[in-house]
Amino acid sequence: MERPTGTVAAVAFAAVAAFGARADAQSTDACRLTTKQAIEACKLSAKSGKAVALGKCANLPDAAPRKACIQQASADSRDALTTCADERGVRDTSCMKLGPAPYHPTIDPANFVATIDNPYFPLKPGTTFIYEGQTPDGLNHTEFFVTHNTKVILGVTCIEIHDTVQIAGTLEEDTLDWFAQDKDGNVWYFGEHTMELADGRPTTLAGTFVGGVNGAQPGIIMEAHPAIGDFYRQEFDLRNAEDFAEVVSLTETVTVPTGTYSNCLKTKETTPLETSLLENKYYAPNVGNVSTVDLTTGQRVELVGITME
Repeated sequence: MERPTGTVAAVAFAAVAAFGARADAQSTDACRLTTKQAIEACKLSAKSGKAVALGKCANLPDAAPRKACIQQASADSRDALTTCADERGVRDTSCMKLGPAPYHPTIDPANFVATIDNPYFPLKPGTTFIYEGQTPDGLNHTEFFVTHNTKVILGVTCIEIHDTVQIAGTLEEDTLDWFAQDKDGNVWYFGEHTMELADGRPTTLAGTFVGGVNGAQPGIIMEAHPAIGDFYRQEFDLRNAEDFAEVVSLTETVTVPTGTYSNCLKTKETTPLETSLLENKYYAPNVGNVSTVDLTTGQRVELVGITME
């Protein structure tokens, strides 16, 4: 084939250059590349789940149950692929706000302090924040206990929180969280060990992560100086622990069983891992989180008490 010459060559080479520029731009957009890989993983998981289900169906001896099993496997696979599409939507929207840079915060242990006294998220050891709210399955009773324990992650000494959730008197979640505050006043979330239970027995550790392990990175749970429109990662372990927060108000008034609080910070929190989970959280100055509202169900969990050892 003859090489293009003259004007044709210029146009051809310009097109190649433009394509190369677009390809280079895409390759340097870490957020969108992460989205692409995450959605590919989601689709592969759906395909794998269907294959396993069909394998189980093959072992049903009777034709009618086997047929029903196959139909259910196909329906579940379609639902899983729809979930992947929903996940892409959340990720694409988040990338528009986060920008293209890789997410790999610089953690310098010398830049952290021993005390967490951010007014919107104070964590004094020995304090227990108690929350309650009604759910279709019964009363949600959550205790957020600031322990005297610490854990060193990425060289930073973090305060350990013991967080438990009971529904109708039965323990359903048992979690350890690790937080630390930098010199500027930002509170970082360095990891968690989370366990869900059913009938008193552990069912999953999904969501467990530690900053610096297997690509996981800490995020900011509370900014030093929140401003309306701020959008940030609270945690990052791809397809395992990914929460986003956006500041939507700094002047909310909130009434809960412990009192009425003015000038509260209101955030909107989302995750691509559970796209139906949309929450508003309210933080009162010099108190911390006082209310969480599920925007999908309308359920509220509110601060009902604070105790000190």
